[in-house]
Amino acid sequence: MDGDIWALQQLKARYFRYMDTKQWALWRDLFTDDMVFYMEDSALPSTDEPITTSGDDFVEYVSDLLTSTVTVHQGHMPELEITGDRTAKGIWAMFDFVDNPEEGVPTIHGYGHYHEDYEKGDDGQWRIKVLRLTRLRVDELPATRPGGDRPRPPAWKRPAHAR
Repeated sequence: MDGDIWALQQLKARYFRYMDTKQWALWRDLFTDDMVFYMEDSALPSTDEPITTSGDDFVEYVSDLLTSTVTVHQGHMPELEITGDRTAKGIWAMFDFVDNPEEGVPTIHGYGHYHEDYEKGDDGQWRIKVLRLTRLRVDELPATRPGGDRPRPPAWKRPAHAR
């Protein structure tokens, strides 16, 4: 069981690093094919209306949203529970810094939690099956890079076989 807890921590570490470095193909492998994503402006999960309902849709949605941004995401204080041979749940406190150079789009500092369900695949790898992002607070600031000043990788495009 300790090995599974460690594997879940590594999964979330890769989640943040791959997202912030925009390694979308590697990031996609962290999610189940039927992954469901919810984003809420509330302190606790409350909606039954997902934003996306597949791993491909989620990666496409986020990579499009973050294409021109510089992001820094951090996860803290994981509460992880193994709920079965191939299932687990977790809650992570989070902070994100999203700096967008687009005209009129503020930079944000966000605080909240990730509420997640995990599933271990036939390959023995843990993946995120359900992700709920809740927000406690979002501070808007002026963009720190108006006009942008660094190259950015393009948004992710799903492989042709997945269309």
